Amino acid sequence: MNVQTAQAFEIYLAWSDVTLRVDPGQSALQVLLDAGIPVEPGCQTGGCGSCVTAYVDGDIIHKDTCLTETDRARSFCPCVSRSRTRIVLAY
Repeated sequence: MNVQTAQAFEIYLAWSDVTLRVDPGQSALQVLLDAGIPVEPGCQTGGCGSCVTAYVDGDIIHKDTCLTETDRARSFCPCVSRSRTRIVLAY
């Protein structure tokens, strides 16, 4: 699945009760940056880990190459990863 054919999903910012929509063709990273969320963009290919973001709920489709399976249980790389369900960020 590439970003162009992927399904839309939502990111819920629990601390502010805001829901962001990530459409096909958009990255979660860009949506977070556009909303003013401080995420370091890094390589934007899922290899460096600069944008790693913690989540508390969601069914992530991990497309990075930097996170371990243990890391993936609660973190994702929004530059390349998507989700089958709503992602909840708690900060």
